[in-house]
Amino acid sequence: MAQTPEQNLEKLGIILPEASQPIATYVNCVRVGKLLFMSGKGPLKSDDTYITGKLGKDLSIKQGYEAARLAAICHIAVLKTELGDLKRVKQIVKVLGMVNCTDDFFEQPKVINGYSDLMVSVFDDKGRHARSAVGINVLPMNIAVEVEVIVEIED
Repeated sequence: MAQTPEQNLEKLGIILPEASQPIATYVNCVRVGKLLFMSGKGPLKSDDTYITGKLGKDLSIKQGYEAARLAAICHIAVLKTELGDLKRVKQIVKVLGMVNCTDDFFEQPKVINGYSDLMVSVFDDKGRHARSAVGINVLPMNIAVEVEVIVEIED
């Protein structure tokens, strides 16, 4: 029998935090039909601080991967708040991963794998998605990564 997303989270030892609130004039997500367009989330740690710095200068690929994984946890927390039951996720459709990095850093896909790998671990095949991973020279509050996602949901 297939595991539910909540069971997968438990198996991974992940306890979802409260969904973080937007830091400016926007909302966490907007529903259009069966799609949720989710605002960018960064790597918020359990102590309410962010992983900050530039990949290629301040942070290793491994640290960037962990930052992207934290962004995924933040999105899953928002999904849980919005949907009540993560089984309502039909498909993680599209991910845009932005990596705060130096001009000569070219490993953005390896960093954003932290996000993608967790989505697949939690949602199984429903977590497989189209994706872009791009380098950015600055992100708000100097966060290491910011990720946006589009999610299809069941009614």
